[in-house]
Amino acid sequence: MDQYTITVILVMITFLIAGTVKGIAGLGLPSVSLALLTVTIDLTSAMVLLVIPSLITNLWQAITGGNFRLILWRIWPFLTVAAMTIWIGVSLISGVNVHWLSALLGLLLMVYALGGLTGFQLVLTANTQRWVGPLFGAINGMVTGLTGSFVVPGVMYLQAMGFSRDELVQAMGMLFFVSTVVLGIALTGNDLFSEQLGLLSLFAVIPVCVGMLLGRKIRHSLSETAFRRVFFILLFALGFYVFAESLLTLFNHLVP
Repeated sequence: MDQYTITVILVMITFLIAGTVKGIAGLGLPSVSLALLTVTIDLTSAMVLLVIPSLITNLWQAITGGNFRLILWRIWPFLTVAAMTIWIGVSLISGVNVHWLSALLGLLLMVYALGGLTGFQLVLTANTQRWVGPLFGAINGMVTGLTGSFVVPGVMYLQAMGFSRDELVQAMGMLFFVSTVVLGIALTGNDLFSEQLGLLSLFAVIPVCVGMLLGRKIRHSLSETAFRRVFFILLFALGFYVFAESLLTLFNHLVP
């Protein structure tokens, strides 16, 4: 079995797992897929593979729920700035050592996991939300452009908006969808979205959908609280692995 075939199999298994997690918890597709993919392939290629599965699943999440206009009115400054700054992050990829970016991704995954395990939640007043939104959007866009992760600090900001659970899920879908669209365009504009990777990303939709259907079935037989705890523990472990492996690689390059 050649190396490309092995890579394709690993990609399909990764998206099956990530899709299952999203089916159970309603989030986690980017975090889980990037954490697993960067163990075997480089971060930039992993970001490209994520685009089409994320685009399709988050479009559905963004338009269902019945609160699209209300949510958009409240978060449009945040979304606009987040979309604009993704371009800046992607444009910097070629000038940054990919191992530093992988280390950043691992660190962000650990931060997000620790926040979930400790129950940390940002609290913002209505007046604060108005000017903090664009700031969080700028940081989230830069991080997305550099690492492909949509979560930190965007989800923390949305949680602080005081949305109901259904509104929060829809708001996250809107953030993830907009970020995916702009990330895909930016990667293409910077000649990082190859035809081969794009085709593999399209095929990855199949295991993601299968995983989501499986995840929904599991959701009915598993305590959501118990799953989220396991999810965040595993996510922290994956983030730590990516972070440590990247730093070790950088150290080995520096030491003759």
